[in-house]
Amino acid sequence: MTVGAELPPLEIPITRTLIVAGAIASRDYQDVHHDAELARQKGSPDVFMNILTTNGLVGRYITDHFGPTAVLRRVAIRLGAPNYPGDSMVLTGRIEEVDGDTATVRVTGSNGIGRHVTGTVTVTVRGAVTVTVPAEGGAR
Repeated sequence: MTVGAELPPLEIPITRTLIVAGAIASRDYQDVHHDAELARQKGSPDVFMNILTTNGLVGRYITDHFGPTAVLRRVAIRLGAPNYPGDSMVLTGRIEEVDGDTATVRVTGSNGIGRHVTGTVTVTVRGAVTVTVPAEGGAR
């Protein structure tokens, strides 16, 4: 973990299924997250992703990068442009601070209409896990 290091981007297709499933999984039954007609009646062009789904995707981005020993200590995000079906969101990150086995990462997620999410994630990474795969034909 090095201050200034960039995490590789992660592109996430924003599907209607992802939006609805995320809302249901987080028990957010607001109609704007699952009913397109009611969302339009409330001024939105379509259903849109809730903050809890975005929070989960940000967490996934960090733990996918830092591996199975990564523990999220703090996630502080703010939403901007909505995530609508048919778009994609690209998450990017930059390590801003390192203190021993803990790093603070600035995360942004942008879609076709602007910046969807900005924030910071504090993650602790304890001892790396090493997996050894035997050579082909080796002992089992």
